Amino acid sequence: MARANELAIIETEINEFWTKFKTTGCSESIDQTLGLRELWYETISKLSDKWSKRLKEGDQIISKFQEYTDEFCQKNKSIEEKEQKLSQVLANIKDGKKQETDLMESIQELKEELIRKSKMKNKATEERLERLKNAEKLFKERLGLEIRKTCANHLQFIFRCIDHKDPDKPYMLTLSINEEGAYEVVSCSPPLDCVEELQLKVRETNNFSAFIANIRKAFIALPYK
Repeated sequence: MARANELAIIETEINEFWTKFKTTGCSESIDQTLGLRELWYETISKLSDKWSKRLKEGDQIISKFQEYTDEFCQKNKSIEEKEQKLSQVLANIKDGKKQETDLMESIQELKEELIRKSKMKNKATEERLERLKNAEKLFKERLGLEIRKTCANHLQFIFRCIDHKDPDKPYMLTLSINEEGAYEVVSCSPPLDCVEELQLKVRETNNFSAFIANIRKAFIALPYK
């Protein structure tokens, strides 16, 4: 009987111990689990904040990269436009140099042409002066003609022996050579109605001796008109 009571007491104590062990062990396990869960939540939250920040920084970097890319493209476009303008300017300069060269060649050709014409004009003038000298000598010897050079560089022809009543009476014709190298009557005293016609004829024929002879004939014919 006593032994049975002892066994019952031991069994009761074992059950109480087991109950207490289970209660204590499970409680500690649950506390540990809850602590781990809180730690896991805290870790996940920190990692989430960290990666959220990293993602924002990544977005900013991408945005900056896009801005730099756009700026780089814009600068490249500006450089290409400036290169095109520079090419156009260089082409214009090249064309300008060619035009300048062509202009200088044209000017040189014109100068040479003017020199040739000037030489021809001077030669023609010298030939006319030579003919005038020969005509002066001829008319002075045979017809009493006198030729003078005026202050205006004109040639004045003084005819005498026209009026048989007054052989010394002067009849005067003043001539010049214009810019075209043609004879031009400056004055005629006394005036002759046919002087323009005779002037036109000497320009066409270039026969100066005949011109002077015709002027003399016209002066001789005056008293009889």
